[in-house]
Amino acid sequence: MARDRTTSLIRGSEPDEDASIAELLQALTEQTSRLAQREIELAKAEMAEKGRRVGIGVGAFSAAGLIALLALGAATAGAILGLATAFAAWLAALIVAGAFLLLAGLLALIGKSKVEEATPPVPERAIEGAKADAQEIKERAKEGRG
Repeated sequence: MARDRTTSLIRGSEPDEDASIAELLQALTEQTSRLAQREIELAKAEMAEKGRRVGIGVGAFSAAGLIALLALGAATAGAILGLATAFAAWLAALIVAGAFLLLAGLLALIGKSKVEEATPPVPERAIEGAKADAQEIKERAKEGRG
């Protein structure tokens, strides 16, 4: 009989007026444990999302490095052509190098903003949920005493 009442308490139905303190405490313990497990699951999901954002930022930084390397190659070709011929060929190569550097700068800014979005790697929604749950428990405990 006591087990049936505790089970109904855990499922969220209103407590019986004749439920014992022990049954209520057992129900509270089980509900708190389940709530903590759900908060941990939320924290894991939130951290995975932040990890994906960091991955995008790191990818953009990597692309910026590759583009900068291409710009260095174009600048080198421009310098070689500048020494070997008249101005037209090397000037074109320097323009291409400048375009590569502008693209690399843009990718670096995108990467930086994505990494900043994901930091600090704290599960903010899970923390807020836990705070709200704690406040709800406090309020219900006050109502129960009153």
